[in-house]
Amino acid sequence: MAQSRQERVSTSLAGAVGEEISASLAVVDAQLARRYPGDPGTRQPVHTVYVPGDVFAADTVRSWGDRALAALDEHAPDAVSFASVLGLGDELAEPVHDRVRAKLEREPIEDLRVDFEDGYGPRPHAEEDRAAARAARLLAQAYREGTAPPYMGIRMKCMEAPVRDRGIRTLDIFLTGLMEAGGLPDGLVLTLPKVTYPEQVTAMVRLLEAFEKAHGLDAGRLGFEIQIETSQAVLAADGTAAVARMIHAAEGRATGLHYGTFDYSACLGVSAAHQASDHPAADHAKAVMQVAAAGTGVRVSDGSTNVLPVGPTEQVHDAWRLHYRLTRRALARAYYQGWDMHPGHLPTRYAAVFAFYREGFQQAAARLARYADRTAGDVLDEPATAKALSGYLLRGMDCGALDTGEVTRATGLTRADLEGFAAPRRGDLTASAQ
Repeated sequence: MAQSRQERVSTSLAGAVGEEISASLAVVDAQLARRYPGDPGTRQPVHTVYVPGDVFAADTVRSWGDRALAALDEHAPDAVSFASVLGLGDELAEPVHDRVRAKLEREPIEDLRVDFEDGYGPRPHAEEDRAAARAARLLAQAYREGTAPPYMGIRMKCMEAPVRDRGIRTLDIFLTGLMEAGGLPDGLVLTLPKVTYPEQVTAMVRLLEAFEKAHGLDAGRLGFEIQIETSQAVLAADGTAAVARMIHAAEGRATGLHYGTFDYSACLGVSAAHQASDHPAADHAKAVMQVAAAGTGVRVSDGSTNVLPVGPTEQVHDAWRLHYRLTRRALARAYYQGWDMHPGHLPTRYAAVFAFYREGFQQAAARLARYADRTAGDVLDEPATAKALSGYLLRGMDCGALDTGEVTRATGLTRADLEGFAAPRRGDLTASAQ
């Protein structure tokens, strides 16, 4: 048996060297902490549903769920037929179908945006005033009654000169209405569209600051999403990635970057027949967005498809297959959120999401369990991979693809354990697994 040996440890550098280096990097340390705080660890919705301001009603969420269920009943009434349309394996057919139906009955929409921009268009000012006030009243009512989705808010008009004043007024009416109805709900989300210059983001920050001061709210209470719909938002005139500057211009208020499929494609001159979220131009824009947002706590969302699942069954099936394929493609590229424009998109949104998490569940759980137990396996995982594995399982649990009990049984870990792996200290990510 080998005997332990006391090793002699020697150093050559004076302690002052390390102190000087730390002092020289103090500014960088502060910038890293401020600019790249990491993921907030909150739930990210799998989609955002847009409903025009004049169409939004008290029963919109339930109506979308009922219409989605009706589409399933008409065009794929059982697990076998639904799986056949989407190409799901036998082992996924029943679990995915059952979970999709349960989701549509329990929580058909995870994130809803009452739209006062493209989906609403230009209206007489008095009409938009009334619609904004009505949206605030209905949203507040939904939160009081427990019928609101986890996230909900509005998309205002952009900061470009022709519509700037209208957008500011709509936002003011909406937020003031919420305050008068009892305050801002926790799930409130605001969306600023067609951002081209970082200065427009700064203007939004100043606007929200003014509202917070007017109502005595905590500084930073209001955040917002930035929609990337123009080429200038991705590549500025000086050759820099403008989207990265936009994130930091938001001063910690940016919560998401949302890709606008059709505005961005049209901006680049892509013909209407080829405007889609899997076009090479779209892939480039989202890749830049993803790199710019990494580590900042800002989430990236894919856009939508404009092919609606309506009409005869064959046509609905074609639209479902397209939507399913695009959603799975986005998930594989780490775009965990997208837009849905029609109730008929909900079955395939959830089918794609649930299949994605259930297909990889056992392998991810086994790898994470081995990592937690420091057990050797066929893959040598590090803290960064453990972070990804736990994040994968948490997202699957949040949306309903995975049950807490089955995850705990497969990993031996509680949700708190998973959250600990998903949000490690910065230094932990540079160290290899022991």
